[in-house]
Amino acid sequence: MKRKKNIIIGFIVALLLSVVFPFGNAKAAQDPLNIEADAAILVDAKTGRILYEKNIDTVLGIASMTKMMTEYLLLEAIKEQRVKWDQQYTPSEYVYRLSQDRDLSNVPLRKDGKYTVRDLYEAMAIYSANAATVAIAEIVGGSEENFVKMMNEKAKQLGLPGYKFVNATGLSNQDLKGLHPQGTNENEENVMSARSVAMLAYHLLKEYPEVLQTASIPKKIFREGTDDQIKMDNWNWMLPGLIYSYEGVDGLKTGYTEFAGYCFTGTAERNGMRFITVVMNAKSNGKSSIGARFEQTRKLLDYAFSNYSLKELYPAGYQQKGTATLPVVKGKEKSVAIATKQPLSLVIKNGEEKNYQPVYVLDQKKLTAPVKKGEIVGYMTLKYTGTDTNDYLAPSFKNAVKVDVVTKKSVEKANWFVLMMRGIGGLFSDIWTSVAKTVKGWF
Repeated sequence: MKRKKNIIIGFIVALLLSVVFPFGNAKAAQDPLNIEADAAILVDAKTGRILYEKNIDTVLGIASMTKMMTEYLLLEAIKEQRVKWDQQYTPSEYVYRLSQDRDLSNVPLRKDGKYTVRDLYEAMAIYSANAATVAIAEIVGGSEENFVKMMNEKAKQLGLPGYKFVNATGLSNQDLKGLHPQGTNENEENVMSARSVAMLAYHLLKEYPEVLQTASIPKKIFREGTDDQIKMDNWNWMLPGLIYSYEGVDGLKTGYTEFAGYCFTGTAERNGMRFITVVMNAKSNGKSSIGARFEQTRKLLDYAFSNYSLKELYPAGYQQKGTATLPVVKGKEKSVAIATKQPLSLVIKNGEEKNYQPVYVLDQKKLTAPVKKGEIVGYMTLKYTGTDTNDYLAPSFKNAVKVDVVTKKSVEKANWFVLMMRGIGGLFSDIWTSVAKTVKGWF
């Protein structure tokens, strides 16, 4: 009887605990998307606002996602005209030897061959060709050793919070057969946090959007029409026509090493919205596989496109109550109307429109004539009043959510006679005010 009683009591306790602490849903409560990866992040590409996060500040291996930094530095060098697309390159001994290793992702290069920067860039961006990547590092930095210094300096300049670059490719230094950059250890790996990877992708897309013209190519022939031609299939299998094809995906970079696992930085655009995703050491049903990174990315993008929309919250010409005008000193008119120059649109969670309130931030409390129509006097941003805890990749990214506030018309400077009469009127007004106060004091 006592044993039966204990069983009943135990059952009741277990039932109560299951209500208070629903074990089966604990994982879902912690991660409603059930993203199987060591770290993951979903970001609005326009503002840098984080829409989903999982272990985003844990520093992990990044493998060939490293090549986004190599792309950034190359495109920067192209923009600054330090490097040209048609510039010719002959492989160094190191690059030649590395290119012959077909166990790694590579396009074989001839020792005495000549290759354009564009050839090498396409091999890197489409096929993740490692020797081609080192070639770019030598072109831009003079040597991979110096290029690695440039990578770390650029990461610091961009404000990435967690990173370490030890080579230009993302390969394990051990794979470089003793030719890893000087100053690095043969056992070192490139590492970043998911937040840092997303920030790098954000800057790459914002400053060099042309990267997508190449990253979105599903298949291409390297050196087509020559004896060296080789088929390059993009490792991003979410591109149109490939096995994990997903509408809107046009980048950005995959990665895999035994150290890092399967990784992917993706980006997709639909209905005026672009999102950035990162998954690191992705799995599927608890197992590591090449397709897992795309399956987990699909979950993130499905969530984004189903739950968020681009909304025009406030139109161009919007005037905030109580701040619709600014005083004008020495003008024909004593004030001027101000309003937003552009509409303020934002990617927001469906149904949250009322949780974004406008806030004017003005440069000064009054203007001095003459004032031109369309003169910028400040900006309008938004204050979020809802319960969503989504933050930004960095505090400075909040400044991206704003539109200019401008004057709606011109105000000419008043002539000397008008100014004089105003001065006299002001003088008499001050005298009358003083007299009134004095008389009032008598009584």
